[in-house]
Amino acid sequence: MPSWSQLAADKKQRQQKEIPHDWLIAAPHETTLNVTGFPETYGLLTPQEIEITNTDVDVLLKKLASAEWSSVAVTTAFYKRAIIAQQLVNCLTEIFVERALARAAELDEALKKTGKVVGPLHGLPISLKDQLYILEECGAVPFVRTNVPQTLMWPETFNNIFGRTTNPYNSLADSGGVGSDIGGYLCADPCRVMWLVRIKTVYGRVPYGGALNSLEGQDSVLSVFGPMTSSISGLKAFMEAVIKAKPWLKDPLAVRKKWDEDEYQLKDRDNVTRALQEVEAALRKANHDVIEWKPIKHRELGDITRAIWNAGSTEDFTVTASRTGEPVISTMLPDNGEAITDPFRSRRGGITAYQLWQVQKTKSDLRTQYLEHWNKTAEETGTGRPVDAIICPAAPYAAPPHGRNLYTNYTTVWNGLDYPASVFPVTTVDPALDLKKARESFVDDFDQRNHESYDPEVFKNAPVCLQLVGRTLEEEGVIAMTEIVDAALKAVKA
Repeated sequence: MPSWSQLAADKKQRQQKEIPHDWLIAAPHETTLNVTGFPETYGLLTPQEIEITNTDVDVLLKKLASAEWSSVAVTTAFYKRAIIAQQLVNCLTEIFVERALARAAELDEALKKTGKVVGPLHGLPISLKDQLYILEECGAVPFVRTNVPQTLMWPETFNNIFGRTTNPYNSLADSGGVGSDIGGYLCADPCRVMWLVRIKTVYGRVPYGGALNSLEGQDSVLSVFGPMTSSISGLKAFMEAVIKAKPWLKDPLAVRKKWDEDEYQLKDRDNVTRALQEVEAALRKANHDVIEWKPIKHRELGDITRAIWNAGSTEDFTVTASRTGEPVISTMLPDNGEAITDPFRSRRGGITAYQLWQVQKTKSDLRTQYLEHWNKTAEETGTGRPVDAIICPAAPYAAPPHGRNLYTNYTTVWNGLDYPASVFPVTTVDPALDLKKARESFVDDFDQRNHESYDPEVFKNAPVCLQLVGRTLEEEGVIAMTEIVDAALKAVKA
């Protein structure tokens, strides 16, 4: 059997051949850290292709349904932009141009013959970590697969096959993880560091059957799929299409809950709670009630969740890597010379089944306590109802340098509690405004290290994102409330 390094070299060679020669670019000099403006100024994209790739998903779907834009034209536009991105930040693993364009042509022909769209996502190009069969049934056009961290259990994308994906806002900063989510950092992290929006769903709301994953068989804190997109309308389009396709008829683990339009319309709701900085001011200005959220036992929730993953993660990673001899990555630092304690690799071999049961029981008890804590906020809201949502940071920092993304508790707690959560961008780091402030006291050693490592110039231009958290199975409400927050922010900035 070929060695892992031979397999990796062959894979990279085949990937490079999939890039059309006419789409090759002369990348900017390595000293250019922010490449976000490059795709639109290089000259490869036509004006219409720039317009297409900058269009919100809801508008894009309307133009596809009316045949104003063909699926072939839209797929080509996104393909060219994705290939440019690949050459700038190394974000793709699979490129299948001809297959995607053939699928797009089929959809165009079907629309021309019948006058009807194939599905609610008719003609919409979608990049995937794994193939999600139900998206094709909804009319989508899968066109690339994106890069992932080795073992999927990292908040930064780097592996031995395709290498490191860099951040387009700052190539020295991390780019986040992947599009599934087991610790918040896998789906939340790429969004919070790259000006995207996403929703972390609860267990079983989006079908997972057939997708490859690590920690398979661990079913206490399950991995979930959720969309990542540049517009909030994309969240609703994805979730509504997938849920209306009745995934529970094909995936035994999918939750049998139909799309709830009343929940999305926020019937009987008028409060969005706990905002930060600009968001709080924007919500108050928009006449939404805001109270301070008092988190409980977040450290314990994070520790318990990681204990469940680590129960067998070392063996899982070792057995999988041993098939080809590929080494298991122990750090995301570009230079391995610096010793650093990494929280994403277990230092233990595992625990017994009985010990795991006790950890899982503790998690169940914590979920009960958190539910009671949430319900008790009815005493503070002034409406007689508990708060509708929590708005909180997605991380204690913006996109950090490579290998320095070492804390995921801000998102991991929602995986442990099985609460849906969106991530949305608010602003970017501005060294003139975001000065380092002197502090005399700290919560713990990590808090102090985090403060000491902050340099406004290092984090320059990095997106700063927050998250909005709802209760279990309230994805519709989370999407709607994220739209409210987004509208309030835009009104203030207008």
